[in-house]
Amino acid sequence: MFKTSYLSPPYFEGFGKLGILNNIQNMNYVKLALLALIAIPVQLLGQVKPLPNAHAHNDYEHARPLLDALQNGFTEVEADVFLIDGELYVAHNRPLIKDPAKTLRNLYLNPLLAHVKANKGKVYPNYNGLFYLMIDFKTNGADTYQVLKSQLQAYREMISLVHDASDEPNKPVKIFISGNRPALEDIQQDSVKMAALDGLPSHLGAGIPAALMPVISTNFRSILSWKGKGTVKPTELHELQEMVKKAHAEGKKVRLWAAPDNPRVWAFLLKQGVDLINTDKLQALRDFLISR
Repeated sequence: MFKTSYLSPPYFEGFGKLGILNNIQNMNYVKLALLALIAIPVQLLGQVKPLPNAHAHNDYEHARPLLDALQNGFTEVEADVFLIDGELYVAHNRPLIKDPAKTLRNLYLNPLLAHVKANKGKVYPNYNGLFYLMIDFKTNGADTYQVLKSQLQAYREMISLVHDASDEPNKPVKIFISGNRPALEDIQQDSVKMAALDGLPSHLGAGIPAALMPVISTNFRSILSWKGKGTVKPTELHELQEMVKKAHAEGKKVRLWAAPDNPRVWAFLLKQGVDLINTDKLQALRDFLISR
């Protein structure tokens, strides 16, 4: 049998070291126990080709959050979070029920740490690049950031912190915040910078280091009216190319969200230098990128 990658206790909050339930409060804990068994074998992850251009949009909506993305080689995943009663819950809309299976720690931080420990300090055994976890705040930025910052302390061994405007070496996971972002100043004043910010085109030229703002994201439709058929307007193409040029000059990646999710648009964006393809179609994008 393959050795599973979930070696670090506890994988889920509420479970004992051996995966035995300490308390059964509802059927959600049974779901957690079953999910803990659906691990990606370390050997199989070593056979997966990591894809630096692959961003899993609303990753938590897939059958196996994080795991499906890892199995398809994605190096960036997106999780929306709500701060409710001091805990961070992953959901697209504010949840009515506080499900312990769907906290940020249980869906993302704990399994990521387990993979890193199992893979000797890496998310993918044969990949030296960063794995990006983009956390989209759906609640107040300042309040949500304080809770996130506190929770991340337990995961410092895998998180690439920001030191002197540079990413900490030999740490495989980069956390950055989108949505209702906290103020840049709130992060800059922290002596230990656990997370960075998702940037906007308006941030380009402001002298913000890439370690504090690794990605520039904007709505596809804010630049392009093209829908994947016909030709792109020259003025819009020029605007996109200029944004990409400026971002790359600052060492930052570019992501366009809400783009048509199909191979023709993916090919166009990559040709223009867009770094991250935002998709809901994990396997289709994997196959497309591998075939290039």
